[in-house]
Amino acid sequence: MNRSNAGANLPTLRSHNAALVLDLLRVAGERGISRLELAERTGLTPQAVSKITARLRAEGLATEAGHRASTGGKPRTVLRLVPDAGHAVGLHLDRDELTVVLVDLAGTVVASRRTPLDFGAPAGEVVAVAAGEVEAVLGGPAADAVAESPHPHPLPEPGAGPRTSEASAPGEGDAVGAAPVGDTRTVLGIGVAVPGPLDHRGGVLHRVTGFPQWDGYPLQDALAARTGLPVVVDKDTNAAAHGLALRADGPGDFAYLHLGTGLGAGLFLGGALHRGVRTGAGEFGHQTVSLDGPLCSCGGRGCIEALCLAAVADGDVAEAARVLGTGAANLVGLLDIDRVVLGGRTVGADPDAYVRGVRAVIEERARRDGTGAAVPLVTTAGAGRPVAEGAAQLVLAPLFGRVGSGGGA
Repeated sequence: MNRSNAGANLPTLRSHNAALVLDLLRVAGERGISRLELAERTGLTPQAVSKITARLRAEGLATEAGHRASTGGKPRTVLRLVPDAGHAVGLHLDRDELTVVLVDLAGTVVASRRTPLDFGAPAGEVVAVAAGEVEAVLGGPAADAVAESPHPHPLPEPGAGPRTSEASAPGEGDAVGAAPVGDTRTVLGIGVAVPGPLDHRGGVLHRVTGFPQWDGYPLQDALAARTGLPVVVDKDTNAAAHGLALRADGPGDFAYLHLGTGLGAGLFLGGALHRGVRTGAGEFGHQTVSLDGPLCSCGGRGCIEALCLAAVADGDVAEAARVLGTGAANLVGLLDIDRVVLGGRTVGADPDAYVRGVRAVIEERARRDGTGAAVPLVTTAGAGRPVAEGAAQLVLAPLFGRVGSGGGA
């Protein structure tokens, strides 16, 4: 992914070199990594690495994790990341459901909640519900207290430090891993994933398909005002692709295709998340595959989303997979990507059937075009909550010098 020194409120992380070191600590996990290895992998001098790691340790971001035998001399001291030194909230606002997670610096989910949501309700009501769920997953005041507050919290001052929250019992809802009373967490911000299209840079929604009332709504500013936390907003598919890219074992271009209450794509191309110059890339569901097809909620006809969701509504999984496969094969041919990842609630309900159906179309297209073996196809089934977790990573990524922007974002 793209490297950047854009960063965090923590003083040490203003340094690009420190972000590189912190990222290697993150990747090393519990096993840890020695200062010598850090110097070799970053190209920094051993002296520079020693100074950086000393600052990271002083700020509680890194700690010693034992010793490792060396080829000569005394054993090397191993360092590791301190995951609970910071946290981020990931929020997925779907058309009918809200999912919120709290993750630590290692990306591990330490608390989560899920609750029904009416995305067609007035924007202020949706934001109030979202703010309440954020407070609940942090173990703060009950959701109702936040939702009914007549005075929104002011925006944080530029450069203000991250918020520290005192956790208590969570509010009502489908909660997992709630924090015990007295636990304190440093919360760096909220990443919000919503249906597109939208302006990622300003956190302003555009005409969300089926929900035109959101057009022009400043979701980023509104939620920041309600919670007092920094907020970043992106499309649900982009958030998921971003999180998947951080977990990938190696480089490679891929498309994440999300089939749930809608259909969209997140594109990871050339080592970065591709948003396009207007941050609107990935409107995969509204490619026309039937000129005289059924009317789509976007106003067009024959959109792949309309055809796919119609098959889902009819209970015809094979047809839905065939339609989705047609779009996936078009994308593979257009972008020459290395793999396709399927996700979303609908795919998760029958992942094997969707993999079979989509793979059949991609393989048939590869045979017809003579391009060799078809690209690999996998699903996110069993991978937790990829959209919400990816949203949290939108907050954490700059801390590690990783910004999945691309395309002018």
